[in-house]
Amino acid sequence: MSLIIAKNREAVSELVEPDMAKWAIYQLSHNRESFSKYLVDQSIDHILNLLGNSPKRLNEEIAKALYLERLRMKAEPWKVDPPDERAFWGKVNDALVEHSLKKPNEQDPNEQIDLFRSIVERYAHEIIGTFSPPHYRFSTKVVSTGIARLLNAVSSKRLFSSELHLNDRLKITGPIETIRQLSTQGTLLLTPTHFSNLDSLLVGWCISSIGLPAFLYGAGLNLFNGKFFGYFMNRLGAYKVDRRKKNLIYIETLKKYSQLTLQRGCHSLFFPGGTRSRSGQIETSLKLGLLGSAIEAQRMNFVEAAANNTQANKIFVVPLAINYHFVLEANSLIDEHLKRSGKERYFIDRDEFPGTLMMFQFMRKFFSIQSEVVLSFGEPIDIFGNTVDAQGNSYDKHGKKVDISAYFLSDGTYKPDYQRDSEYTKMLANYIVKGNLRANTVLSSHLVAFAAFEILARKNRRMDLYGLLRLPEDECIIPYKHLVSVIELLQKELIQRAQYHELHIADNITASADTIIEHALANLGIYHAVPPLKLDAANNQFIAQSMNLLYFYHNRLMGYELEQLI
Repeated sequence: MSLIIAKNREAVSELVEPDMAKWAIYQLSHNRESFSKYLVDQSIDHILNLLGNSPKRLNEEIAKALYLERLRMKAEPWKVDPPDERAFWGKVNDALVEHSLKKPNEQDPNEQIDLFRSIVERYAHEIIGTFSPPHYRFSTKVVSTGIARLLNAVSSKRLFSSELHLNDRLKITGPIETIRQLSTQGTLLLTPTHFSNLDSLLVGWCISSIGLPAFLYGAGLNLFNGKFFGYFMNRLGAYKVDRRKKNLIYIETLKKYSQLTLQRGCHSLFFPGGTRSRSGQIETSLKLGLLGSAIEAQRMNFVEAAANNTQANKIFVVPLAINYHFVLEANSLIDEHLKRSGKERYFIDRDEFPGTLMMFQFMRKFFSIQSEVVLSFGEPIDIFGNTVDAQGNSYDKHGKKVDISAYFLSDGTYKPDYQRDSEYTKMLANYIVKGNLRANTVLSSHLVAFAAFEILARKNRRMDLYGLLRLPEDECIIPYKHLVSVIELLQKELIQRAQYHELHIADNITASADTIIEHALANLGIYHAVPPLKLDAANNQFIAQSMNLLYFYHNRLMGYELEQLI
């Protein structure tokens, strides 16, 4: 089903739970001090267990953390970093030196544990966010109004109009009622695709629009550099993630935070790719750390339920594909991807940072052309990939009801098994990739970019990708009829796959190839100084003006093996 946005209203969906004081995220924030202490204790026990309770290995990890933190402070200082950082790590250094000067029989293990605890406490205090209902109400109203004005403005007058028609521009599709019901049956884990810095804003608006409670989500610590955004993010449930910190103590404390919040029923949002997709493709290589915390959280839910003779809280994974005709950062993202993958085979000819005139042209085009954004929810699954109904019951691929607690049993008990759970995590990542591919909605711009790039690739099949991207413009010509014929071929396949629920298609994908091309060209280059594809009407042909951008938007349909059809 699709969510219908009513005129002059934020959304038609009522809150599943109107009393925010009952939200798990509020309860977590309300009991922040006790939760923080619990997180520290659990993180310490977990890390010591990983290290085999070896004082020597613990000392090595503390020393490694000190070394990496000193490198970070020197190479990548941020405004948001606490002012006492150098002093704190200076004390850690002094303690390690003092410890090393003592003979083994003189060393006090409690001093080492106290030092270890001080580091974990510092990380835990940094990670944990807070949640404020008044700030949440205010921010959702501001975001809803802001998105409405941004996405629906078609003239300078309309930009400041009070009549906001979100349904014309931003569509939310999928099994929304089932997801709403599941939010009352267990804990939701939302796993969106990630292409733009706009994603977090849109997902937050989407969650609010369908009436779900606020979700916990990780936000890069650098985003807290600005006082204004930092102030609100600190109060909207965002927990801080510092990707500069690479030491085991920080990483395991962060993972333990994720696990414990899921255990406490906090609906959570993970971008499973970890960061924006640089290639433009739906992510196929996912970060397993936080996903592993969901596996452990589910196991511990069964452990606690068995001990208390209660029903275990289940975690439901919900795929979400965010679909744009354009991505503002496409140029920089694809350049970064090509530099990483191609290294010396890829060169950037010029700095394409737009000047004031280009930026004005971007804004004028954006406010004058209608371009929809589609957020497509996939079918919810449990953490083992089984489908679930609105009551939270799990069903295997044969439609048989299954009890997933058995997945964790070993000799009749819920024993931890890191090797087993590691395999479960890999399986979950695979299910999420497949779920996001099925949830994806093919837009006209994706189809036309894919067809055009594949035509040029086959025309120059002896070239590698990097030679292809450097083709001169006079060799990037596609006859009109050729593009139409390939689009018709792909269109037939896409319609069939949509019928088998392998993906979704926008309404206009069923139109004529000419209509699809016209719609795609109106949207594909909306934010770019040089559109990826241009119609040369005089010669009845198309010209690929930016192979990099054409490749970026083409990649949206990678993963479906459509290239084999051409």
